[in-house]
Amino acid sequence: MKYKKYLWVAGALLLAIVGYAFFSGNEETESAITTVVKKGDFLDEVIISGEAQSTSLKKINGPAAVRKFKLRDIKIQDLITEGTIVKKGDYIGKLDPSGVNEMIIDARLNLETAESKYTQQQIDTTLTLKEERSAIKDLRFGIEQNELELEQSIYEPPATIRKLEIDLEKGARDLRERLENYSIKERRAIAKMVEVGTEVSKIKKRLTELQELQNSFTIFSDAPGMITYAKTWNGSKKKVGSTINMWDLAIATLPDLTKMESKTYANEVDIRKIKKDLVVTVGFDAFPEINLEGIVTSVANVGENKRGSDIKIFQVSILLKEIHESIKPGMTTSNRILIQKQEDVLIIPLEAVFSKDSISFSYVKSGFSIQKKQIELGDANLDQVVVKRGLKESEVIYLNEPEGYDNERIQLLKAEDDR
Repeated sequence: MKYKKYLWVAGALLLAIVGYAFFSGNEETESAITTVVKKGDFLDEVIISGEAQSTSLKKINGPAAVRKFKLRDIKIQDLITEGTIVKKGDYIGKLDPSGVNEMIIDARLNLETAESKYTQQQIDTTLTLKEERSAIKDLRFGIEQNELELEQSIYEPPATIRKLEIDLEKGARDLRERLENYSIKERRAIAKMVEVGTEVSKIKKRLTELQELQNSFTIFSDAPGMITYAKTWNGSKKKVGSTINMWDLAIATLPDLTKMESKTYANEVDIRKIKKDLVVTVGFDAFPEINLEGIVTSVANVGENKRGSDIKIFQVSILLKEIHESIKPGMTTSNRILIQKQEDVLIIPLEAVFSKDSISFSYVKSGFSIQKKQIELGDANLDQVVVKRGLKESEVIYLNEPEGYDNERIQLLKAEDDR
């Protein structure tokens, strides 16, 4: 009888312990988040966003003649929608012609002045040479008259005859000088007419070129393709209201959609890991289901300042080894650059790693209790870390710190590998 009494007491105590463990386990389950240590492949990756673009772009430029006339900051007055498919000869846009219009007005005024000057010079030349020819004619009449008088003076005194001879010689000399002067004035008049005529021709040519430049301010495509807006020096896209100048005439581009790349920028920490020829998985925000294989083709050696910050960033170019018809230039890309791959290693989430006094440890479930185990860590990425020592595959670990275990003693690693 007494023996049965002890059995009942022992059973009650056991039931109480089991019930306590059950209910305390439920409370723990409700407050703690756990996972298991897994063995598998660890991927050390750098994940950075970028922008899809073509590696081969055909530029659609404004007229090159703006360099000749030194036109600066020409505004884009009109531009078709980016992404429009065009054929050769299709309308692309129009530049503001106000600057060239002013030059045309000035050229026309200059042409009127030059033509007036040409006409005036022509009149002056005609009058001057006409006067010279009249004077030469008068001298010749005078010489003929002196010759007649000399012929009729055979019976005159010698002095009279000598005087007539002198007058005849003087007339002949004056005629020679007059003819020489006429030749000089004629050459000078011709040179002057050539000068003013050249000025007229020069201004006419300039006016014609300006009118052709004015016409070329309406831009047409010289090849088929899909229109993308050209970019300025700071990376922003040109649009209506933007300006072009003589050093950068591009207003749009025609990308080759069969040759695409992802252009991205890495920070100073990640750039140390990224090397040429690394494999990349390129995703697209617009099409989450599309992932294309890529390869790093170039890594900048010199950094540049990030806009609005002192942080240095380095350009990385990733060539897409595959092409998808849905991918268009300008789409945002997600680039997973594979730095290294470790096979058959223990992996845990970063949230399961805790530290104290430079010692890394994890909370490990052991039956109905919890242990704090020191762990030796390997490489890590943004989500996971490799565990070299301290844990075993399939052990249950905690992703948050269980209550009441913060002062628990850490179970340090043994000298030998305990896996």
